[in-house]
Amino acid sequence: MIYFDNSATTAIYPLALDTYVKTSQRIMGNPSSLHDLGTQANRLLQQARKQIAELLYVQTNEIFFTSGGTEGDNWVIKGTAIAKREFGNHIIISSVEHPAVSRTAEQLQALGYEVSIAPVDKQGFVEVDKLAELIRPETILVSVMGVNNEIGAIQPIAAISEVLENYPTIHFHVDAVQAIGKVDQAQWLTPRVDFATFSAHKFHGPRGVGFIYWKTGRKLAPLLNGGGQEFGQRATTENLPAIVAMSRALRIHLEKKSERPNHTGIIRQYLKEALLSYDKVTVFSGDENFAPHILTFGIKGVRGEVLVHALEEKQIFVSTTSACSSRKKVNSSTLHAMRVPNELATTAVRVSLDEANTMAEAEQFMVIIHHLYDKFSKIN
Repeated sequence: MIYFDNSATTAIYPLALDTYVKTSQRIMGNPSSLHDLGTQANRLLQQARKQIAELLYVQTNEIFFTSGGTEGDNWVIKGTAIAKREFGNHIIISSVEHPAVSRTAEQLQALGYEVSIAPVDKQGFVEVDKLAELIRPETILVSVMGVNNEIGAIQPIAAISEVLENYPTIHFHVDAVQAIGKVDQAQWLTPRVDFATFSAHKFHGPRGVGFIYWKTGRKLAPLLNGGGQEFGQRATTENLPAIVAMSRALRIHLEKKSERPNHTGIIRQYLKEALLSYDKVTVFSGDENFAPHILTFGIKGVRGEVLVHALEEKQIFVSTTSACSSRKKVNSSTLHAMRVPNELATTAVRVSLDEANTMAEAEQFMVIIHHLYDKFSKIN
């Protein structure tokens, strides 16, 4: 089996799974309970929070646990809308955001908020000057992803941060789900970023758990009300085994990245050069300012889902751009925003790599692609 769908989800590290199992078995107390078992659980919870904060070089009280990236995006966007309603009702997002951001903005729009969409250029990068033109006195939030999940474009967070230095009251949110452990942190967590969203299953942690970075001094309304967990900001009993396993997975992931910082980039470059040798292949992912783990391409005349299933028959697993939309047969919002013609956009498939992937797998992938390319060429 060749697994090239790591942007959809990653296999949990064995050590993280071991941590999850042992925490489940040995730490039975509720972190909110006053007795010794509760104190023991709470101590472990705070240790996990501290470790994640140290890995991101932020303060411990700036890490809040969630159920994953979608909840994090919803919390930051809706929490800002509620907390800052008296100051304005205008939100800016980019045209290539994950549905967790774009559909949340649509929901707020239906409730009377105003939403502006910042365009991207033909490579998929947010046009910073045009985003700046959208800012109004009533703007309360700008939300732009760190790394695009469909083609891998590293968004110009630093340049947007420079623009927002002139607007200190506007919240700046970065969906960093595809960025952490893949590209340099300085590219997506600048000092101007107020909130960032993360999901454990993108870096070999358990599914159903994540966290947000929340800069000290910023206002955010709770998304979940109840028992007062997470410093009164996110009620519900913490998923302690998953949180502890997540903190361990993040540490391992960042260590592996530092040991072989160019590993996925080398494999990606090999794949890109090999694919471009075929006349009917279009590569949608660029080189400069693109993440080293994502490569999106298509074979002219072959729909993306057809190629996905053809590869699956050979035990090679990829996806049609965003895995969240592929099963629903939703066309790529990113390629549409890049003004890629529909007949090309529908061919797109995404290869997403991980440090566990090998050059041998990439070579075998190209052997199969060569076979399928000939097969589809004869059919067409």
